[in-house]
Amino acid sequence: MYKVFVNELPLILTNKLSETANGEYFPLNKEAIHGAIKALKKKKLTEAYIYHPNHEEILKKFTKEIPLIVAAGGVVTNDAGKVLFIYRNDKWDLPKGKLDKGESIEDCAMREVMEETGVSGLRIENFLKTTYHVFNYNGIPTLKQVHWYAMKTEFEGKLKPEKKEGIVKVRWKGPEKIRIALQNSYANIKILFEGD
Repeated sequence: MYKVFVNELPLILTNKLSETANGEYFPLNKEAIHGAIKALKKKKLTEAYIYHPNHEEILKKFTKEIPLIVAAGGVVTNDAGKVLFIYRNDKWDLPKGKLDKGESIEDCAMREVMEETGVSGLRIENFLKTTYHVFNYNGIPTLKQVHWYAMKTEFEGKLKPEKKEGIVKVRWKGPEKIRIALQNSYANIKILFEGD
C-alpha cells in the first residue's frame, strides 16, 4: 500500500480490496487517476483508493500515467537533540529537494539540507521512509517521491534560509516547538514524527 497525499488528503494505492472504502475504488488508468486527483483537490472526496492486484506493479503503472519527480531530504538533529525545520509557503517543513542527474539519493538529501539551511557537517544515520504527494508542476499533476534520512550534525553556526527557494526561516526546534510546528505542517511531515 502507498499513501499519496493530494492537498493533504490520502490517495491510497492498494492491491487489497479489503483496504478500499467499502470496496469502492478507482481503476489504475489515466482517466481514473486524474479523476481521483481532481475529486480530492476539490474536496469532493476525503480519501480515494486506486486498486491494482499486483503490488510490485502498482507504483510503476501509476507513474506511467502521472509524471514522477524523485527527491530526498533530512530529519536533522543537533547535539542538543533539536530538529531542523524550514518555513516556506506559510508552513513548517523539512529541508528536501529534487535529485540531480547522476546523483545518489543520499548525496541529494545532504546537498539539499545544506543548500536550504546553511547547515554543514551532516552525517546520515539511517533511512527513515519514503513519502508521496501530488503537486502541480507546470500545470500538470506530478507525483513527488521523497526519500527521508535521519541525519546528525554538530553544526553551531548561523542558519541561512535559501531565499530563492522561498524559505523565509530556518529553526532548530525541541519537542514542544516541534509539536506546535506540526500543527501547521504537511501530512507527509507529520508521518515522519509518528512512532511506527
